[in-house]
Amino acid sequence: MTPTPTATLAARDWAEIQERMLVPLYEAVFDRLEVGPGDRLLGLDCGAGLALLLAAGRGAVTTGVEADPARRALARERLLEVVAEPPSGGRPYDVLLAFAPSAAALAPALPAVRRGGAVVLADWGPMERCTVPTVLGGGPAPQDLDAAVARARLSPDGSGRVFCPFGYADVDSAVRGLLSTGLYESSCDPAQWEKEMTEALHPYERPDGSVWLPNVFRYVIARVP
Repeated sequence: MTPTPTATLAARDWAEIQERMLVPLYEAVFDRLEVGPGDRLLGLDCGAGLALLLAAGRGAVTTGVEADPARRALARERLLEVVAEPPSGGRPYDVLLAFAPSAAALAPALPAVRRGGAVVLADWGPMERCTVPTVLGGGPAPQDLDAAVARARLSPDGSGRVFCPFGYADVDSAVRGLLSTGLYESSCDPAQWEKEMTEALHPYERPDGSVWLPNVFRYVIARVP
């Protein structure tokens, strides 16, 4: 499938503006799990693959799963191994990154993880400490990650919170970055959404025109029994 121009633009905005906002989360998880040489890591819904690049920089062998063809193409431009569906067969993985996953997306990826391997789920932290969902006027509610672990019949193995501020050079970059998340495409007309978002972001502008949106993310680690 060939990505549409709109999808390609959104994927570029994600890769160039938005994806780096989650680096503190990725690094905290990799530190917690001591990801390093010899580890095999599978990234579910990996986007343009920044988390995979960071893990590879630590010596891990990485594979990504990304259904969106535009984001998958960008990840492959970064010379990453990225497929459209979770791999079946072959050597199992030590770590599965599954940030904000649906049960339908998580289930087919779990068989690729070895027994005792780590599964990492993450989503927004407490709403009172997350500016972005407030600014966006709703959006998807954060998942109950502990319930997701229980539904998947995984064994809990710790959790943590990470400060992930979303910082942008200006309002235009903030709008493009937030729109690239794909979480709000169906909420209203894109032009109207951009207008409302521009207005909502003004209180978060700094004197130099940059935008600063503090957020906290929560992650949980579970093990495959």
